[in-house]
Amino acid sequence: MPTLTYVPRSDRNLEEQLGAANDNLCKLVTVTGSTKSGKTVLTNRVFPRTSSVWIDGGTVKNEDDLWNFILEQIGGYSESSASNDSETTASFTGEIGAGGQLPLIFKAETKVGTGLEKKRGYGTEKRLALNPRAAAISQLRATKRPLVIDDFHYLDREFQGNVIRALKPLIFDGLPVVLIAIPHRRFDTIKVEREITGRLQPIGIPSWSFEELLQIPEDGFPLLNISVSGNVVRRMAEEAYESPHLMQEFCRVIAVDQGIKETSRSPVVISQIDDDLFRRVAEQTGKVIFDKLAKGPTQRSDRIPRKLKDGRVVDIYKVVLLGLAKLSPGLQTVEYEQLRGAIRDILEDQIPAAHEVTRVVEKMAEIASSDEASTPVLDWDKGDRKLHITDPFFAFFLKWGITI
Repeated sequence: MPTLTYVPRSDRNLEEQLGAANDNLCKLVTVTGSTKSGKTVLTNRVFPRTSSVWIDGGTVKNEDDLWNFILEQIGGYSESSASNDSETTASFTGEIGAGGQLPLIFKAETKVGTGLEKKRGYGTEKRLALNPRAAAISQLRATKRPLVIDDFHYLDREFQGNVIRALKPLIFDGLPVVLIAIPHRRFDTIKVEREITGRLQPIGIPSWSFEELLQIPEDGFPLLNISVSGNVVRRMAEEAYESPHLMQEFCRVIAVDQGIKETSRSPVVISQIDDDLFRRVAEQTGKVIFDKLAKGPTQRSDRIPRKLKDGRVVDIYKVVLLGLAKLSPGLQTVEYEQLRGAIRDILEDQIPAAHEVTRVVEKMAEIASSDEASTPVLDWDKGDRKLHITDPFFAFFLKWGITI
């Protein structure tokens, strides 16, 4: 979580827009942007985890999970009880002798009854069991703690609608509720709007500009007593795929290469970098998921070896990934025909049929969505026949981690 190198992007008024949710806005706030564009960092800046309820959508498997996670963070409960304690009383009966007082030592002429009356009350306990949703809603209302659901797009679409309907009364009462999501089809904005008509405050996180990316090394390196030339920081900004996360990674590798973990006692000057820096970053970021996609599903018996123009022989899963790599840089959304064209350019012969490419892309999307990452690195929109590359680290690997 950036602190010293946090870039507020003041010209875009993002913090002010998000902070309006604290002013009895009575609207559901959605923060959308591409993966690793700074959505979570911005939201944490305005709604710190120490004073808000934060839920990671990637950890939520069903609806009860969500409400139980909220109760856990609040320190809430889903059952209440009340009880009455038991009691015992005793009374004496009889005739009191002269003087009208009960003697401490009974004399023979005094008639006192020997009966002892005991009255016992039995304890009763009443319990009120609430389902997790009702308990969480009730206690969010009572505590008034803002609610943030990160990676909301990871929830099933029907589940998204259920959650919004349940939170609607709290939103109308002014409780800040913020949903963080990636912008394409895995987050159904139409469904959100339909469930909360007129009560939606969308905040789009725009891609980082070249100048905004430059601010990260310009702020950070002087704190370490490192001087980096302008051509170096510009080269890093060019290769960062509009991602502050990638820029941070470039800066980290430079510092590690210099053996610097804290402010250097003597000045350090960096006047140039080579392509090896980017290849090493790519190896550390996108290789694991790339290898999973290249391997494909377990069944491999039907795969035909295909010869590339450079002489290598690979199967169709590797062919599709190499086709994507040929289309980079600037890879975010790929039209199906673009991908087929790139595949034709790299193959010597045995060009796969259209249905074969579609089948492979669909399988890759399944593998990506089953990966442990909360956001799949790619997603196939079957209706529009578009492949979305959602992770800049994966796109970066396609350029620097493999060769065409």
